[in-house]
Amino acid sequence: LAPFGAEVISAGELGLPEPVEDGDTFEANAKIKALASAKAAELPALADDSGLCVHALNDEPGVYSARWAGPGKDFDLAMQKVEDALDGKGDRSAHFACALTLAWPDGHTETFEGQVHGAMTWPPRGDKGFGYDPTFVPEGFATTFAEMEPQAKHAMSHRARAFKKLVAACFA
Repeated sequence: LAPFGAEVISAGELGLPEPVEDGDTFEANAKIKALASAKAAELPALADDSGLCVHALNDEPGVYSARWAGPGKDFDLAMQKVEDALDGKGDRSAHFACALTLAWPDGHTETFEGQVHGAMTWPPRGDKGFGYDPTFVPEGFATTFAEMEPQAKHAMSHRARAFKKLVAACFA
């Protein structure tokens, strides 16, 4: 947001408490975080929630993507859980989803969503990404997110797509 003159200060820099993310959708969790920050800081706030949705698993891990990695945030474990759950299923399609919510202290919110579709692969490949990136191949590519240069991934990611919508709505 720097090119648009927006000064960004993190919730951590302001010492804001982390709210409980107990929504059942990405949009609900993004709103919880953005509203909590906007009200506590008395400033507009931006928050996202995102995760991996595997179609054959009823879009799980979904909003629980980080929780599948356990308290130690072990994504090797999380990727293995996804692979084990896919055992015997022919459909390996998946998408990453992001909900990006802009909130004002008065409670008004706007949410922008982005997705990138692809398929799960096994074994994991690449070391440039994080989370589930080593097992996700976006449509039209033969490489996983973790095999791509970060700039290439960020140009097409679910977050990038949500941010493009935010920029078009608020800064165009």
